[in-house]
Amino acid sequence: MKERTHRERQQKVMCTKQRQKRMRLNMRSTFELPVDFGHVGAVLVENEDHKEVFLKSIVLDGFPNGPVHFTCDSWIQPKSDSHVKRVFFTDKLYLPSQTPTGLRLLREEELVLKRGNGEGERKSTDRIYDYDVYNDLGNPDSNIDLKRPVLGGNKQYPYPRRCRTGRKRSDADPLSEKKGSSFYVPRDEVFGETKQTQFTTTAISSGLSAVLESLDVILSDQNLGFVSFEDIDTLYKEGYQLPPLQASGLNLLQRVIPKLISAANDSQNLLRFDAPEPLKRDKFFWLSDEEFARETLAGVNPYSIELVKEWPLRSKLDPQIYGPPESAITRQVIEPQIIGYSTIEEAIQEKKLFMLDYHDLFLPYVSKVREIKGTALYGSRTLFFLTEHGTLKPLAIELTRPPMDGKPQWKQVFTSASHSSSHSTNLWLWRLAKAHVLAHDSGHHELISHWLRTHCAVEPFIIATHRQLSTMHPIYRLLHPHLRYTMDINSLAREVLISANGVIETAFSTKNYSMEISSVAYDQLWQFDLQALPNDLISRGMAVVDPNAPHGLKLTIEDYPFANDGLLIWDAIKQWVTEYVNHYYPSPSIIESDQELQAWWTEIRTVGHGDKSEEPWWPNLKTPKDLIDIITTIAWVASAHHAAVNFAQYAYGGYVPNRPTIARNKMPTEDPSKEEWEKFLNNPEQAFLEGLPSQIQSTLVMVVLNLLSDHSSDEEYIGQYVEPSWVENPTTKAAFERFSTKLKEIEGIIDSRNANCNLKNRNGAGVVPYELMKPFSGPGITGKGVPYSISI
Repeated sequence: MKERTHRERQQKVMCTKQRQKRMRLNMRSTFELPVDFGHVGAVLVENEDHKEVFLKSIVLDGFPNGPVHFTCDSWIQPKSDSHVKRVFFTDKLYLPSQTPTGLRLLREEELVLKRGNGEGERKSTDRIYDYDVYNDLGNPDSNIDLKRPVLGGNKQYPYPRRCRTGRKRSDADPLSEKKGSSFYVPRDEVFGETKQTQFTTTAISSGLSAVLESLDVILSDQNLGFVSFEDIDTLYKEGYQLPPLQASGLNLLQRVIPKLISAANDSQNLLRFDAPEPLKRDKFFWLSDEEFARETLAGVNPYSIELVKEWPLRSKLDPQIYGPPESAITRQVIEPQIIGYSTIEEAIQEKKLFMLDYHDLFLPYVSKVREIKGTALYGSRTLFFLTEHGTLKPLAIELTRPPMDGKPQWKQVFTSASHSSSHSTNLWLWRLAKAHVLAHDSGHHELISHWLRTHCAVEPFIIATHRQLSTMHPIYRLLHPHLRYTMDINSLAREVLISANGVIETAFSTKNYSMEISSVAYDQLWQFDLQALPNDLISRGMAVVDPNAPHGLKLTIEDYPFANDGLLIWDAIKQWVTEYVNHYYPSPSIIESDQELQAWWTEIRTVGHGDKSEEPWWPNLKTPKDLIDIITTIAWVASAHHAAVNFAQYAYGGYVPNRPTIARNKMPTEDPSKEEWEKFLNNPEQAFLEGLPSQIQSTLVMVVLNLLSDHSSDEEYIGQYVEPSWVENPTTKAAFERFSTKLKEIEGIIDSRNANCNLKNRNGAGVVPYELMKPFSGPGITGKGVPYSISI
């Protein structure tokens, strides 16, 4: 079959041309082709306008076998700016070896153009995908204190790669890039029109600055905390009054975050937040030990809880630097609390003890972080017991400070109110210890479960996909929905959230060392194979292989909402990927001979994640099963993993006492002066409030979590949006329809689980149902919906 570019013969061509300013045009043209031209496989497009245009699609009519469709979805630059004609292939897909002769050179040339030559500074109109290290997080030219280490490309700070921008080097630090007014993102990766309206670059970068500036007018002291819990409630009831409107109209904050503004009249402007869903259901939900434990299984960070597999607990850090490695959590502390088990060993054997372990990850940074005013970091361990009701009960929290400032290691164990007979001093110490652990969990969630394992780790997959897989490659089209908008939201994160003096450094316990810690986590904890949900659960001891159990796994905690619902989504994705891959790759030989596919996987391992290229756990890519496992893992991380750790952020973090992002003061029992101890005893509530994030830190985090938890109206949910190329082929069309039907069934299964009163981790008085794995959602903060991609 000789497929060639479309040049001549009378045909009707329908093209949707979209300009900025929401102007849409449907254009018709006629062409003439020789009778012996053959099948049309591609079109070359040139933009003779003086502005860029967005080409949605092209349809060629007049053929005996029906119209020929081209899905373009790409910005075309003016001819005056780009002398290269754009090529678009039909929706029919080809492996490289099956590419018709007339299209082979075009296929190769298009990939070469997208790779670029690795030189020069990228322009906003470019479509070039290339790699670089994270050397743009600091701003040393502005202030040398804002210098940050380069992440990636060195043994000290290994890290995934980001998209190359090619900006000039900093004058103050030649290893860093200069800060620019914007961060380059390939033109077709930028938010679409609807998304831009809901969440533009200005809305994040300028908007958050406006929050700080506006609040600074009202709150002269940025370290000012909440005086009472009523002050916190004011955020939802009365709001903060912002500076008055300027003569020019709405101030910046009102323009970029309109949903947070409530204007009572022309002269009164309020920054007001909607009460998070748990707070609406139960004003005191955050005080409950049961809720504290439940959120490890059904909250915003269900990826940290792990099974205790050995005793006693010991640190793996160097005792010469960090002090004695033995944990202060002893059997005398635990055994009186584990009802029905006489020894810890028996409880461990029966898989009844679980832990949040933030000890060895954070302890090396405690002394460094404490040099920064306004934070008090510890290494921590929190132990839980699985009750006969299938719920977790907190048993003990251990907080550790390493030797520092001439003082020896300090560590102490705090036990829950039920174990301490509700003695008032122990009760308040327990609440304070919980606040520290929650700050650790918030930091681990944002830096590792969320940023590192989804946003950051996926960017190299996106870059490699565009550089090595042609748009007519079946795997490119299978992955394409999972790549949408991620590079744009990541650039915004580098600009505002994870940058020096950004939101994370301003409002989280790990402060200026936050990104260093995420590099340590990448080095010590990240493995591609463990990003697959079943492998993740097994590695944490939360499941074991069981061929007779649903999904082939037996969960250690039967009522684990994230795992139960997540496995439904995992299986559905894997079945869809299996049918798709097996259609295009019926034998291993086709996998091994696919040069584009092999180059794609090699580049991911050796360049995109090059700092871990020699690790033995990277999967081979030799068989259809290998490819199915790889693609399922990438699709899972981009869709359901991200949904699980993102869309409940405001629900659980929007009320500061429930998930403080920072604990500003050390525990009252850590080397207290007489005055400090008496102050705590005389007013423990004040001590608790003073340890929470300041008013500005709290408001800043609430604005961010509100934005990140919000679905835009153009969200593309798994199983709902369909790529045109999938429909073009009857086999993949039928497979997708089965996938879509399965996801609709999952919606019903999750609803029935939430209605089951025996499942106490998702059902009960004041308990928020677990809906994060429900595939579909409307716009707004809904606490449900699984988009294909990391789009926010």
